[in-house]
Amino acid sequence: MGLDIAVLGLDWEELRRTPAGERQELLYEAACPQDTDWDAEPRTGWVFPASPEVPWCGRYEFHSTAGSYKPHFWAGDGWDTAREFAAPVLGESLDGFLFHLLGEGGDPPEPGLFPSDATPWRPRLLLVCPPPVVPVIAAHWARAEPLLEGLREEYDRHAARPGGWIADFDAFTVLLREWAVVVDETARRGWGLLGLPV
Repeated sequence: MGLDIAVLGLDWEELRRTPAGERQELLYEAACPQDTDWDAEPRTGWVFPASPEVPWCGRYEFHSTAGSYKPHFWAGDGWDTAREFAAPVLGESLDGFLFHLLGEGGDPPEPGLFPSDATPWRPRLLLVCPPPVVPVIAAHWARAEPLLEGLREEYDRHAARPGGWIADFDAFTVLLREWAVVVDETARRGWGLLGLPV
């Protein structure tokens, strides 16, 4: 069993107004609502609200990953391999887009946003993008998207992993376009993004 990720777009001010000791429980309720009908067809795309208990939060369900964090990791790995073959403007723009989402660029939580971690062996957050960061990421995507097709041949030559989670350029771009939906809607609302391990 591997690591899964739940991506939440949320009203940062509502999160701050929530007592610190209640935040983690509410976020996990948003990630995995108690009223989930496990027999229903899986939902994809944005779910608003993420839970009736957390009306100021939405959850994005990736249709291409089945909830697993592995495709996100392998997309980042594929980009690390393909980066040197990208046109400079595309490379800079995709770096700016993916740095916060799939790389090591997530901002640390602001002091006091979460209580101290009682289980340091397990990561608390896989992604932290406060509201001011999200439109910056969206702007990087707006510059990268029209140039993305120019990377197809080099990506498939150097970064493809047939049979893997991100097998080729098409799988890579499907996941990137889903992230663009996540970022654009979150930016439109003026919200922030969190990625929780579940």
